[in-house]
Amino acid sequence: MTIQQAETPKLQAGDYIQAWHNGKLFHQGRVTDVVPSLELIWIQDSATGTRKLLDPEALEIVRVD
Repeated sequence: MTIQQAETPKLQAGDYIQAWHNGKLFHQGRVTDVVPSLELIWIQDSATGTRKLLDPEALEIVRVD
């Protein structure tokens, strides 16, 4: 498994990501939409199955290959 810090514009639908804050995993799942102009990411959260809006300004987003 490879983990890499992801920039919002480089993420695309289908990427699997994790969202961390202060060393704690908050969300993980598949990217469904990216709004590069607003730097926002929508994912399908793998733990809950719900759609989540992530703010890369507040979270450390990493792509998991």
